[in-house]
Amino acid sequence: MKKVYLDYAAATYIDPRVLKKMEPYLEGFFGNPSSLHAAGREARMVMENARREVADILGAVKDEIIFTGSGTESDNLAILGVAENYKKKGKHIIVSKIEHKAVLEPAKKLESQGFEVTYLDVDKNGLVKISELKKFLRKDTILVSIMYANNEIGIIQPIGEIAEVIKNFREKFNSEFPLFHSDACQAAGALNLKVKNLGVDLMTFNGSKIYGPKGVGCLYVSKNVELKPLIIGGGQENNLRAGTENAAFITGFAEALKLADKLKEKENPRLKNLRDYFIGKVLRIISHSYLNGDPMKRLPNNINISIVGIEGEALLLMLDKYGIFASTGSACVSRSLEPSHVLLAIGVSPELAHGSLRVTLGRKTTRKDLDYTLKILGVVVKKLRAISSIKL
Repeated sequence: MKKVYLDYAAATYIDPRVLKKMEPYLEGFFGNPSSLHAAGREARMVMENARREVADILGAVKDEIIFTGSGTESDNLAILGVAENYKKKGKHIIVSKIEHKAVLEPAKKLESQGFEVTYLDVDKNGLVKISELKKFLRKDTILVSIMYANNEIGIIQPIGEIAEVIKNFREKFNSEFPLFHSDACQAAGALNLKVKNLGVDLMTFNGSKIYGPKGVGCLYVSKNVELKPLIIGGGQENNLRAGTENAAFITGFAEALKLADKLKEKENPRLKNLRDYFIGKVLRIISHSYLNGDPMKRLPNNINISIVGIEGEALLLMLDKYGIFASTGSACVSRSLEPSHVLLAIGVSPELAHGSLRVTLGRKTTRKDLDYTLKILGVVVKKLRAISSIKL
């Protein structure tokens, strides 16, 4: 049976070049980077070289890169680390309503601890309302967290414009706050990552979205920002993330980020062409189907469509039988029966949100893959609508 993987936003395979870079440190050079003997020093050198490579890609300095175990951990460290360290300065933070759960859940936790959280609305295309951000900024706002590109609908936020608003607010009140954090897990490999140009103070990345290993991520932390650690112990990662560092995975992460950044000039146009081809075909072939999010200000590989008269979970299971692997939204909440909070935030009805399909493309995606998917999609939707209680 033909197999078509269309869930690259959930996880990517490890690029063979990344795996090759990792292999020596999975078996031969396995020392603890904190050990003083030769094996430990070798691991430490490899890890610090990786840190330097990541810093170069981000336009940062080496000490501003903190390696973590995932994008979720990086988001948690950013949100909770800032809140705990600066709570005497203020207890107000701002996040958007379409953030990943890795940001929203820490925000909810802070609410239970006496913080006030403002959840910014987005427009029907999924873009943060700048006017609302300006309205809700306060002297006691210590953090704003807006994701660079959304994991479900692929919408790219105007990070530079948001940073400018925050900068102007700081200057007006002669303050270092609020700090600005952005989750860039989906943006890596597609968008500009120069942190100084973007104007962010903290930025989150992970390996599983950029053809690197799972179980590794990083957080850029500006040298002017101090965080309270979530994991304490031996003081690794500049005392911000205790635990023995995984030199092999960190090396793989750096190599993956380097390759992704290098290949984006070639890959972005190819993926955009495939994306627009698929969107156009679906909207023509499937009646009562609708694209979610801005048609232009979106990642080159992201397609999110709602289809009237079907259940997304049933659609995925039937596609799976034909060897087509897609998603209804974020993989982190794929087992939830609740409609996507992202789609609800952009005004999609709960009924229509339940009929959403997220297709995300990658390096191995071809036009033939999409043609096969389109053919099967038409058949499957027809079958599901035939047994649906919803009448078109």
